[in-house]
Amino acid sequence: MTDLRAELLASVRAADAYVEQQDFRGYDPYDALGSPLFRVPGLRSSRLARLGVQQLVKRSPVNVRPLLRIPKGRNPVTFGLMLQGYAYLAVADPQRGDRYRERIGRCLAELLALRSQGWSGDCWGYDFDWQARYGRIPPFVPTVVATGFVTNGLFTAYDLLQLEAALGPCESACRFVLHDLNRTTAEDGSFSWSYSPLDRLAIPNATMKGARLCAQVYSVTGDPSLADTSRNTVRFVARHQRPDGAWPYSLSDARRWVDNYHTGYVLDCLDEYERRTGDTAFAEVKERGWRYYREHFFEGGVVPKFYDNRLYPVDATACAQSLLTLCRFGDLETAERVAEWVLRNMQRRDGAFVYQRRARYAVRTPFMRWSVAWLFCALSAVLHALHERDARGT
Repeated sequence: MTDLRAELLASVRAADAYVEQQDFRGYDPYDALGSPLFRVPGLRSSRLARLGVQQLVKRSPVNVRPLLRIPKGRNPVTFGLMLQGYAYLAVADPQRGDRYRERIGRCLAELLALRSQGWSGDCWGYDFDWQARYGRIPPFVPTVVATGFVTNGLFTAYDLLQLEAALGPCESACRFVLHDLNRTTAEDGSFSWSYSPLDRLAIPNATMKGARLCAQVYSVTGDPSLADTSRNTVRFVARHQRPDGAWPYSLSDARRWVDNYHTGYVLDCLDEYERRTGDTAFAEVKERGWRYYREHFFEGGVVPKFYDNRLYPVDATACAQSLLTLCRFGDLETAERVAEWVLRNMQRRDGAFVYQRRARYAVRTPFMRWSVAWLFCALSAVLHALHERDARGT
């Protein structure tokens, strides 16, 4: 076992112990509206106040949530990401396989209990009130993003461990995507799914999470309608790729920036679509996107950048998604370097992870979903990729 592999095992075990000690509960970068202050009528109805306080609390180097009486929450995405990480570790760290399988069972039970109610199929939303720039999403209103993270974790457990109980919620979630989300349809018949049932936003990474889910379930059930629907959404996203290979965050409003983790989401989903359907029609699109990602998001070839044109903030989710995308696209050499940097610069002594490092300060608040669960999942994926490389003898 290499020194890095031993360090990775120690890291994920420490993170797992932290999550267990916290009983999966934690703060979130966007949970400011959980303060009792926002039950006051004036603040409750003010979009600017909600956005402003949310940003101030998120960026504060001091965690003011206890002062604002913001409770620690139990986010479905936390359980989905932890479950995915446990599936990787059940293969890569077999000495603790029984523990990881037990933890998967706990996460699965929690996810079933946390499903949003009243929709066509299984689906999930965040556990807090969230004021986005273009709308408000109340607690547990389902989104294709939260549902996509959860179902990808479930499908990973099904795929790696033959966990049949994890497949049913994925099949059910397809009904939510197909019947409850709104569509933006282009002249050629391709379309994007909305972020949630409450909007009509066209956001590439969100749409691709729906495409990935349909492709994954198609690979098991053989339902051709899932493959066709998935292909039509991939076509929509492919036709909006920039000539240089990048995707803007949004296609329906002014949010045209290009950032690390949303680009990584698109690439991972596109690759998974190709693997699960066998459709290689978008291989060139994927290759252009991968080249752009690899060339623009790693400072000095190691430090994950947030945006394609500047380094800061160095963000926990960006670090995590960098590792996942590097592993998926076979660049294990860079993944190992990035993982080593993450261990040195992002993990706290208690096993949790720093949220962001900015140019002049760090936000060290441990966010259960955003930093702890994401980096636990990603570092576990690196261990799994190293295990698989050794098994192949390459």
